[in-house]
Amino acid sequence: MQLKKQIGLLTGVSLLAGIMIGSGIFFFGTVVFGLASNSLGLSLLAWIIGGLVTLVSALSYAELGTMFPNTGGYYIYLRKAYGKPVAFISGWMNFLLSSSGSITTLAVLFSFILVRFVLGLDASLVKWVAAGVIILFAAINYVGVKVGSITQIVFTIAKLLPIFLIIGLGIFLGTQTVDLSLVPPEPIAPSIVFSGFTFAIARTLFVYEGWTNLNTVAGEMRNVKRDLPRALVISVALVAIVYVLFIFALYRILPVNTLIDQVANGIDNQTVFIAVGTVLQSDYSLWVMLAIIVSILGAINGTSLAFPRVFYAMAEDGTMPKVFSSTSRFGTPNVSILGTTIMAMLLLLFDVDVLLTFVLLPALIFNTLIFISVFKFRIKEPDLPRPYRVWGYPVIPAIAIAGMLLLLVTTIINSFVPSMIGLGVFVAGFIIYPFVFPSERAAYFVSIKKFFVSKHKK
Repeated sequence: MQLKKQIGLLTGVSLLAGIMIGSGIFFFGTVVFGLASNSLGLSLLAWIIGGLVTLVSALSYAELGTMFPNTGGYYIYLRKAYGKPVAFISGWMNFLLSSSGSITTLAVLFSFILVRFVLGLDASLVKWVAAGVIILFAAINYVGVKVGSITQIVFTIAKLLPIFLIIGLGIFLGTQTVDLSLVPPEPIAPSIVFSGFTFAIARTLFVYEGWTNLNTVAGEMRNVKRDLPRALVISVALVAIVYVLFIFALYRILPVNTLIDQVANGIDNQTVFIAVGTVLQSDYSLWVMLAIIVSILGAINGTSLAFPRVFYAMAEDGTMPKVFSSTSRFGTPNVSILGTTIMAMLLLLFDVDVLLTFVLLPALIFNTLIFISVFKFRIKEPDLPRPYRVWGYPVIPAIAIAGMLLLLVTTIINSFVPSMIGLGVFVAGFIIYPFVFPSERAAYFVSIKKFFVSKHKK
């Protein structure tokens, strides 16, 4: 049974925006402010640059998505550009770490806020509630992509309402003057300012993460050649505008000294709650918590819908067990959904800080390779039909590559041990590949030998 084509432009935009707008925007405003040397201007510039890097990355993805309009997204592009081994390892890392870990991380964040802040219950219940949430959204998306899509639209609208409320409060009722100067308020060495500003951009890229996921369900879009590029551009642009306005609104409400006081708390800062209470002269923390919960639920639903499609495509292509290509009577990849759910449950054994690195590292490695493949396909297959050509080629894909490398280096430096675990899984994929596919063992070792011999000759 083929997967049903039920995703249009509105659903595509809501799916992508729903995944991108999670909990990060509520907590990373102060983090980015601190990294940007406590400069309001540098902080806002970091959010703007992060949005632009994400947008140029999405433009490169749009070209590949219309060239290969198949369910599976990044896996399909890697398979065609670099061959089966690299494609297998991308799926291997995403199944074990990144994709399943995204669902786990979001479920844990949702459960922590619900259990500890809203209900005031014991923290030991957090992971039990997270497990229940993972199972619930797996069941929703098992019933059908249409049900999952409708759920996504509802969550996206629901989460935008409180965000727009805060934006309105800040812009129209805020009393603080936002200093847009790019000079830090205190004298700091230029090298430290540059280093901190670069890391601030990297942190915004983490909050923007999730924009790649629409391509994974391209095979289920009704008019992929028209709607995929539009949905990517609209979604990323919408999220970038919302993020910048949201941060600007916070800065309109809170004095700089209050922001500086919250920097030391990291992602545990109370900036959003203080801002709402300042304007409305009342404690509306519960309502803000509920808004964050709605945001995270939308992200969980979006990831639960998108990620299993990749493993379905891998099974169709022979790089995962054939059973993963099974579909339910609802036309959904039931075994892939089940496998992702089980893996997400197992990852509940890790802390959130470790999970964040597990999620980000594979995405950075393989997104870099995917953007390089835009150049590779242009050179080696210039006549391949391209319904959409990335605007600004070759500059735009080059900027995307630079952005991914920036965040990759930053992640390894600042989260070394989890990064080494992730890189260990990456290397393990190359080691086990010839054993998973014994019929290709001889050809695999020949290709490895040719690679190193050619590098040595160069």
